[in-house]
Amino acid sequence: MIRKYLLAGIITLLPLVVSLWILQGIFTALVGIFRGPLTWLAHQIHVPDPPTWSLALFSALATLLLLLLVGALVGNFIGRQVLAWLDEMMMHVPVVKTIYGATRQLMGAIQSGQGGSFKEVVLVEWPYPGSFTLGFVARRDCSWVIPEGQSMISVYVPTSPNPTSGYVVMIEAAKVTPLDLTADQALTWAVSGGVVVPPRTSTGSFRLPEHL
Repeated sequence: MIRKYLLAGIITLLPLVVSLWILQGIFTALVGIFRGPLTWLAHQIHVPDPPTWSLALFSALATLLLLLLVGALVGNFIGRQVLAWLDEMMMHVPVVKTIYGATRQLMGAIQSGQGGSFKEVVLVEWPYPGSFTLGFVARRDCSWVIPEGQSMISVYVPTSPNPTSGYVVMIEAAKVTPLDLTADQALTWAVSGGVVVPPRTSTGSFRLPEHL
């Protein structure tokens, strides 16, 4: 009975713990961003340096206001034009444009399957034999770089918990296994560190290689 309750408690709290862990990382980054400007402002008005809890609170409020502002801008024509202008400006900043552009295209491709890419989730043996992970088919036919690459595919392997810092591998198409998963399910699995497992298909299992 005790074991049953413990397992039920773990299963119930695990999503919350994972969410809090990710939020903690976000807040830590935000506190680092706002610490400098707020400390400078405190010196200008001759007050003590802001404590960590106030930095975290300000970071949370600033993030919430930013999300609300962006959401409001997306909802109207003028706002979309402003965002398009900001987007174009970011694409003209050296170094930043490379990171910003690649991240934007990657997330757009994963979410909507632009150009037919990132729609198919596959099981790939990576990074070494006997180790498997989920990936997205980015492109078929790698003959543009490998003369015999017609039978190879490019697979994007997301990292956890940030799926935008993944790896791209070229592998024989016969060595990957298509899975009956959506891109959102695969992303959720990666972001959660493998904790959130997608539901099985109607057949009760995924299509896995015979040697598994």
